[in-house]
Amino acid sequence: MLSEALRVEDGMIVAAGGTRYRALQLGGSSRLMTLPTLRRIAEMARQGATIIGLRPERSPSLADDAAQFAQLAQTTWALPNVHASADSEAALASLGLAPDFSYTGASQGTEVLFVHRQLDDGGHIYFVNNRADRAEQIEARFRVTGRVPELWDAVTGTSRPLSYRIEGDVTVAPLDLGAEGSQFVVFRDPTQAQSRAVAQVVERSIGVIDGPWTVSFQPGRGAPASITLPELAPLNESADIGVRYFSGVANYTTSFTGPAPSDGELWLDLGQVGDVAEVLVNGQSAGISWWGPNRVNIGALVRPGSNTLEVRVANLWVNRLIGDVQPGAERITFTAAPTYLPNAPLRPSGLIGPVSLLVSE
Repeated sequence: MLSEALRVEDGMIVAAGGTRYRALQLGGSSRLMTLPTLRRIAEMARQGATIIGLRPERSPSLADDAAQFAQLAQTTWALPNVHASADSEAALASLGLAPDFSYTGASQGTEVLFVHRQLDDGGHIYFVNNRADRAEQIEARFRVTGRVPELWDAVTGTSRPLSYRIEGDVTVAPLDLGAEGSQFVVFRDPTQAQSRAVAQVVERSIGVIDGPWTVSFQPGRGAPASITLPELAPLNESADIGVRYFSGVANYTTSFTGPAPSDGELWLDLGQVGDVAEVLVNGQSAGISWWGPNRVNIGALVRPGSNTLEVRVANLWVNRLIGDVQPGAERITFTAAPTYLPNAPLRPSGLIGPVSLLVSE
């Protein structure tokens, strides 16, 4: 049943929270709907709302009058603002409306979703989300013109201008989306310019931190007090069963030589992490990473010469729970019900790397 809170204003469908929609698309199982739902759609159509979708065939309810249903469907789908089409994009194109957001250049199977909000001053905010577990470089098309696009980072609170060009009634801008990453694109300042080229941020590696690494483990979790790793490797692949099934916080420490000062930003790239990491440089926290790419800005903490590096990595309980059900294992955890079988796959855990220094300019 469509919410009674929806209303129609100037042909737009308006939700209770103020969100406005150009059209109502009927898809999926909408060929079957109850008579009250059809009446609500017919009411919105008579008020001027654009309806897109094939005409419903019948009601799944035995309580609905079939003749009334058929008559109402026929008269509603005869209205000029009701489009009998399963292709919403084609129907909107026939009305002269480009998609609110579209993109090209993504890998096959990648889906990029969005949310769009218009501000009271005429500006626009788009939230763009890459649903794939791989980085994507796309050319995004926003149905906005006359304002400059900016890229806003919700984590750091920073923003930077985007390159763009105007094509008809859309603004086209390149976006680099990380694996399962998201960005805010904000159209704020008015402009008459039809295009703008902004120098792209270029990243270059200036070295790899190989180790050796001293790894100390949270006590009481079945692991030894500490181990030394000549090079990084997943903890779940260790020959030591206390390390292999460890769940908790593992502290990785080593040292590295700070690079010469530069005009760019200095980043520490942790590579693969299982699952959350906090980075400390010379005893001071540089930040926490819980998503890829696992990077933190360490430029303010690094000094010329020798620097100490500590990476505190916490992983999930999965590996310890699997370790506790191994034959002859001394149980460390308590659960009210069985969780994992002894042959369940372990999650990649710890600091897996490679760990490298990057300069972005």
